[in-house]
Amino acid sequence: MTQYTLISARELLSNLGKPNLAIIDCRFSLTDSDYGRRDYLAAHIPGALYADLIEDLSGHIIPGKTSRHPLPEITSFTDTLSGWGIDENVKVIAYDDVGGALAASRLWWMLRWLGHANVVVLDGGWEQWIREGYPTRSGIEIRSRREFIPTPHPDMIVNAEEVEALRCNPNYRLLDSRTKERYQGENETIDPVAGHIPGAQSAPYLENLDDSGRFLPPKVLKKRFEKLLNGVDPERTIFYCGSGVTAAHNVLALAHSGLGDTKLYVGSWSEWITDPDRPIGKSPSK
Repeated sequence: MTQYTLISARELLSNLGKPNLAIIDCRFSLTDSDYGRRDYLAAHIPGALYADLIEDLSGHIIPGKTSRHPLPEITSFTDTLSGWGIDENVKVIAYDDVGGALAASRLWWMLRWLGHANVVVLDGGWEQWIREGYPTRSGIEIRSRREFIPTPHPDMIVNAEEVEALRCNPNYRLLDSRTKERYQGENETIDPVAGHIPGAQSAPYLENLDDSGRFLPPKVLKKRFEKLLNGVDPERTIFYCGSGVTAAHNVLALAHSGLGDTKLYVGSWSEWITDPDRPIGKSPSK
């Protein structure tokens, strides 16, 4: 699939107002579910629509079975994308205010999952836009409805059974995108069980960003992921996180490095721990 990954704030500014450009504001907070929409209404990039991680980018949660952010049904998400005025002729720009991790990279990945490759994440996000002094607007924006036709790519996803079968296979690489502390089973404040999937290596998504919240240069990211993969083909690499959101950041970063496409365990840790028979790994710091 064609690799479209990032767009700079300057380039986005020069394209504002074009009808075949859909800007989606993905700001969200796990501790304040109203935060993103509230801040969007107060100020956003001109023309941007708002995407809520729970309402728009996630499906129905089944306690004890699904992750915290399961994928929505394809028909439902297709209707959402159509309502946002997205079809095969539209380029999508997603942004948030945490370097693409909540949930701009999730939207980037979901669109590619449904066959829409023409999508990028705003490098540096909302914060970079504000730093540059670029224009903002308040209130609700609308776009004319278009017909989004999905072409799903199920090969981009692995499920829990596949992870169980592959997690200790030396020809595959399973990478945990959460912070190193959560990987080690320490300072777990989100999920009821601490630890990681045995066989996984730690690959915190935050290490994709510089101090300003922008992605590191491709050559730096390439070096980072080549070390993590240690000779394993990217197509045999599986990323996961807590609920299938920040892991998409690593998928994006690896694609931006030029190494290619990887797979995503969408259910991630919050789904893995719903089955008490699945093994738990812990690596406490010394």
